Amino acid sequence: MGRRNRYSQEVRERAVRMLGEHRADYGSEWEAIRSIAEKIGCSPETLRAWVRKVQVDTGSRAGVTSDERARMKDLEKENRELRRANEILRKASAYFAQAELDRRPR
Repeated sequence: MGRRNRYSQEVRERAVRMLGEHRADYGSEWEAIRSIAEKIGCSPETLRAWVRKVQVDTGSRAGVTSDERARMKDLEKENRELRRANEILRKASAYFAQAELDRRPR
């Protein structure tokens, strides 16, 4: 079951763009974030997270990009599935090896 986003992608992009355009009108970035978040109807922390994510994705801030994060998530899922399959194969192999040892010679 996926997580439903409360704010559309358009709203997020608009809020980040507004912050970029009006940042100079405020004494600090946090003041700008608080003011714009109030106008958009989200919490300041939510807007700050959106801004940080865009900064990382564009390369203006260090961190793991959204594409890299999605790729890592896919690889971790594949890794779990492969480990599970290997465990099943290991148990099956041990079962058949034991059955071969228990079989009576003719």
